[in-house]
Amino acid sequence: MQIRAHTSARVTVGFALGSILLAASNVSAVEFAIVGPRAVGMGGAGVAVTTDALATYWNPAGLAMQQSVDIRVQASAQLIDRGDVKDTLDDINSIDLTNPANLARLQGLLNTLNSGTVSGVGAAGLYWKGYFGDQAFGFNISDVATGGEFAPTPLTASCAPLPCTVNGQLTVRGLEARQAAFSYAYAFADHTVSIGATAKIIQGAAYNASVSVFQSNGDIRFREDLGKPEISTAIGIDVGAIYRPSSWLRFGVVGKDLNQPTFDAPGGQEFKLTPQVRGGVAINPYESLTIAFDGDITSNMTLVPGIKSQVLSLGAEQTLPWELLSLRVGALKNVADAKSIITPTAGFGLRFFALRMDFGGGYDFQMGQALASLSVSMTF
Repeated sequence: MQIRAHTSARVTVGFALGSILLAASNVSAVEFAIVGPRAVGMGGAGVAVTTDALATYWNPAGLAMQQSVDIRVQASAQLIDRGDVKDTLDDINSIDLTNPANLARLQGLLNTLNSGTVSGVGAAGLYWKGYFGDQAFGFNISDVATGGEFAPTPLTASCAPLPCTVNGQLTVRGLEARQAAFSYAYAFADHTVSIGATAKIIQGAAYNASVSVFQSNGDIRFREDLGKPEISTAIGIDVGAIYRPSSWLRFGVVGKDLNQPTFDAPGGQEFKLTPQVRGGVAINPYESLTIAFDGDITSNMTLVPGIKSQVLSLGAEQTLPWELLSLRVGALKNVADAKSIITPTAGFGLRFFALRMDFGGGYDFQMGQALASLSVSMTF
């Protein structure tokens, strides 16, 4: 009987994996946002380990892998400065624009801006989870925002006439996915397998604006005016599965936005959330230690042209008795971005009866990638 249960589990997970991978073949998406301080502290690993209310984002199948009620508020942010854009802007403003001999230095700094980009990801919301037997339900009201700034055409400098001026513009693109999501998950074969799905009503607020260059008090300034966003609504579908062949090993996979919700953008453009697929493995050498690995199966596009995101994540969590304190470390790397380096992360969680507070962050100490997240929750 046990053999038949495990065979059925393998067939079910195999079917779910095949369906997700088929739907995502040869397509790309905006980057997979790292949501929640536990995942941030563990380097972005969450697909196979998340069983609280944040599973409504990470992998709906995780909801049914633990019988608990969880109410959670979280906020997360990630910023990537490729090419020292901030420092370059400061250097530009240190130049004496009344001296034509500084033209070469000014153009050199502008060339750095031409090749550099800034991108950001943020998420915040209220998340809830409940269960009934082997079934679990989840709901969240959240906002997942992505954006980027880049030079669509090269910025150039001129010192005739004086003072020196900068010609050109930067472009800012952004998409806020304001969503209400409902998740359902079912565990069977003695909780060896769980499958789940999330349906999302998404209001997309899309930005596509230029950043003008002007002079003020002898300095070069960049004025950002995003203007009014283009608002449209779409439905998004996520599907996930978790397979636990033993008490110490779990495999997870999730496909997000499989139906490719599309949103109107200013200027007659469209921003499309094409499918993201991410897989994960979680190992428990002993009960209080979790080691997790996640990886993007798809190479995802971003709102910055030419920049792709395919993140590999590795993390560990050690909990003390009764989970009074949880300590986390991890690392992540975007293998699709040649400029990306390994970003270390860390975090911790505190528990006082049902109340939990979690914190996580990371910084790469070179390129300027920074992550931060915090959450407050009640878990029963």
